Amino acid sequence: MGKNDQLVVNAIRILSAEAVQKAKSGHPGMPMGAAAMAYAVWGKGMKHNPHNPQWPDRDRFVLSSGHGSMLIYSLLHLFGYGLTIEDLKQFRQFGSKTPGHPEYRHTTGIETTTGPLGQGIANAVGMAMAERHLAAKFNRDGFPVVDHYTYVILGDGCMMEGISHECCSLAGTLKLNKLIALYDDNEISIEGNTDIAFREDVPARFRAYGWNVIDVADANCYKNVYAAIRLAKGSDKPTLIVCHTQIGYGSPKQGQASAHGEPLGEENLALTKKALGWPCEEPFAVPQEVYDTTAKVIEEGEKAEKAWLDLFAQWAEKYPELAAEWETWFDGQLPFDPCQEESLWAFEKGDATRNSCGAVLNRLAEKLPNLFGGSADLAPSNKSYMKGKGDFSAEDYSGNNLHFGVREHAMAAISNGIQLHGGLRAYCATFFVFSDYMKNAMRMSALMHIPVTYILSHDSIGVGEDGPTHQPVEHLAGLRAIPGLIVFRPADPKETTAGWVVSQTMGYPTCLVTTRQNLPLYENSGLEALKGGYILMDSEKETPDVILMASGSEVEQCMQARALLKEQGVDARVVSMPSFELFEMQDEAYKEKVFPKAVRARVAIEAAVAMGWEKYVGLDGEIIAMEGFGASAPYKLLFPHFGFTAENVAAKALKVLGK
Repeated sequence: MGKNDQLVVNAIRILSAEAVQKAKSGHPGMPMGAAAMAYAVWGKGMKHNPHNPQWPDRDRFVLSSGHGSMLIYSLLHLFGYGLTIEDLKQFRQFGSKTPGHPEYRHTTGIETTTGPLGQGIANAVGMAMAERHLAAKFNRDGFPVVDHYTYVILGDGCMMEGISHECCSLAGTLKLNKLIALYDDNEISIEGNTDIAFREDVPARFRAYGWNVIDVADANCYKNVYAAIRLAKGSDKPTLIVCHTQIGYGSPKQGQASAHGEPLGEENLALTKKALGWPCEEPFAVPQEVYDTTAKVIEEGEKAEKAWLDLFAQWAEKYPELAAEWETWFDGQLPFDPCQEESLWAFEKGDATRNSCGAVLNRLAEKLPNLFGGSADLAPSNKSYMKGKGDFSAEDYSGNNLHFGVREHAMAAISNGIQLHGGLRAYCATFFVFSDYMKNAMRMSALMHIPVTYILSHDSIGVGEDGPTHQPVEHLAGLRAIPGLIVFRPADPKETTAGWVVSQTMGYPTCLVTTRQNLPLYENSGLEALKGGYILMDSEKETPDVILMASGSEVEQCMQARALLKEQGVDARVVSMPSFELFEMQDEAYKEKVFPKAVRARVAIEAAVAMGWEKYVGLDGEIIAMEGFGASAPYKLLFPHFGFTAENVAAKALKVLGK
């Protein structure tokens, strides 16, 4: 091992341990144990240019073991991504660029937010899928303009989480040979040796998935890991490099669980420096030789990007139409105005919004060839298949339709990875009730502010005969509680179009929550739904006697109740509320127009738990909602059984009016 290379490896270890020590919290053991393997990637195997972190053909790197964040912060500092020593000193402090877990958009060079174990490896699978699809689309003989790897470091915790099984099984099925996973096999978890809960044969598991597996007995030597990386690049399968490491390497806590989640302590830190032969006593001091070594890597990265730019220019000249498509795909903006595109909004009759959702998806797919997504084995039911767009598979990466299999956990996190990669518009689909399996990844979409579209059909007790196991009641409230996630439950086909427009234009992750049962087509629906809440049918008087409000299928009961109330001399306004989040983005004048404070008589109806509607009905209003789980029966029996009728809405309206 070269002297200066070893010095860089030790710099990663020492900087990581010192930052944790200064913060008095964090995880020093993982960065210290994984430093050599990380250097093998960043210093030898990975194609990257710190001076342009957004270079499209860079290799991607994901730290799935996000608790070991000081590993990537040390790398970002040493390899010139703009993190300073002062930034490292502010590890875990308010407003710093070095938060407790890596955060996308927050710190330059971070490809995805990680921390919840298993999410990162699934993100990496998504990135590798995106690379293969884009390569199939844009590469031509002699012009590999898309040709990069996705590297991911994961540990025992990621391996234990079920999501890693789901995503790695799919990666093997798809033969994603540009995916290289380095397993930090240190056999330590927070509670002690992994033997207490985790004794499986991981290499055998991955071979069963269809992965190439390489064992590195001594992963404390970067040369051994780099040799494995070179072998991995020759494989026609994804590769797992099993790196046998020692947590807290070089410290008195080496190999101990106590090195996992607490600082080493000043005395142990001093002993670590001595054991590693670190030449600097001063905290956060780094020998110039370290920077000289990494500067050579930076220089090579610049050369690699320049060579790619030359290749890209030649390709663009030879294939100008492809180059124009590239610009559109990677621009991130819609190439047309969806509000002016009449074909998206044209419907002749009502329908189940799952069917409307599928219709709009296919209309968009004709205009957005970079839509890339699919379902967890439910596409025929949730109408998420793009006709004529082909199937993405190990045999043909050019298809736009993804088949995730019954893997909801991984599906959502993989979709995040696809979206993060760039160039594609990711969506995924399942039944609404199974969004519970996807919740962590959906939360990560919102945290990262990335526009993944979630198609969630079979939205209520309207599922009917499948019964309470498949009838979501608490899910709307749960997803509405996530900051930055748009939940859109349309009432008719035109509102469904509005939901798709939101998902493709606003930059937020969006849930399109759709029905199994048929719904009407309303004359006054459409563009106004983009505001999240709007007056679908107004009162005849300037100020209504009562306001009736609902989302989705229950808007129909409000419309019918309005007619019943009119017969009794009560003038009602009907407000459709497909999205609380979008409505809250409107100005106060608009909100007052829809819900005038002077009108305290209000009734809300939704075939879900009541949580969230209190804000709109006020103290004097009524909410018709679910108070328990559903039941197994046709929906036409369930709706009246649970009180979701026009007659009940009208009765509640009369009650709040004191009649």
